[in-house]
Amino acid sequence: MQISLNGKPSEVSAGRLDRVLEELGYQGAKVATAVNGSFVPRPVRGATELHEGDALEVIAPMQGG
Repeated sequence: MQISLNGKPSEVSAGRLDRVLEELGYQGAKVATAVNGSFVPRPVRGATELHEGDALEVIAPMQGG
């Protein structure tokens, strides 16, 4: 299915957010996620379905000071 990942078109095969993150190589990474502008907490990623055309934002924390 075609989604937008951080503003860029991306093709994914999984339908659930947790599986899409694994597919994209974020497995085990500490990241924040939002679907269509709404924050999705880690505990509900497995219950969050993605659909054709959804906008997924994946944000990793930055180090520094």
